Amino acid sequence: MEELRVDMRQRDTYDLETYAKHEKLIFRLNHTMPRTAEYQEILDELFGDRMGEGSFLRAPLAGAAFDKLTIGKDVFINSNLLAMARGGIIIEDNVQIAANVQLLSNNHDPYDRQVLLCKPIVIKEGAWIGAGASIMAGVTIGKYAIVGAASVVTHDVGDYEVVVGSPARVIKTLDAERFEK
Repeated sequence: MEELRVDMRQRDTYDLETYAKHEKLIFRLNHTMPRTAEYQEILDELFGDRMGEGSFLRAPLAGAAFDKLTIGKDVFINSNLLAMARGGIIIEDNVQIAANVQLLSNNHDPYDRQVLLCKPIVIKEGAWIGAGASIMAGVTIGKYAIVGAASVVTHDVGDYEVVVGSPARVIKTLDAERFEK
């Protein structure tokens, strides 16, 4: 997985304008009554065609680079998601994300903290991310995997695996045959 290096001192006009627009949209979303036409209009403007049908995101929301965040169909994201998406975040269909989750696709270079080190996060179909979990840059969460509450995930999680802890470790593997296809 290739790492993207972004020097924050050299941001271009597109980034500055796009992320200023995102900040305003997120502020509006966080102060709008959920499940209203206005709320949906803000989500549509923020995500465009990068948010699938039947998906719902509960405010408040925080983060950056929302143009690099894609949400599949029938996804539920509970309140207080922090999505630092500069490295890219892909959330596939039927994912559930509990409250206070952090998706951190970027980190800082330890020697030059104005440089972001970015790698994508992929959360595959049917995964469930528990409350307060943190998913770090470059991690893929497998199909129907479960990340336990407050876990810190620093390595890939395989399909159907259940991980817990900090750093997260596999405690069991679910029976793939028990999931409806």
